[in-house]
Amino acid sequence: MKVKNYRFNKLICPICNEKIKGPPALSRIDNKTKICSKCGILQALEDFIKYKKEN
Repeated sequence: MKVKNYRFNKLICPICNEKIKGPPALSRIDNKTKICSKCGILQALEDFIKYKKEN
């Protein structure tokens, strides 16, 4: 039996303006803004690419 968590249903991602499905990610910009997991992955990849270019 799958239990739904209804706490996150009303959150909107401030980056892409879509509903956050499931638990939110924390933005890497300010480390406290809740964003959707898709935008969280994109921020992580951007940081990784910047790191790789520097080294």
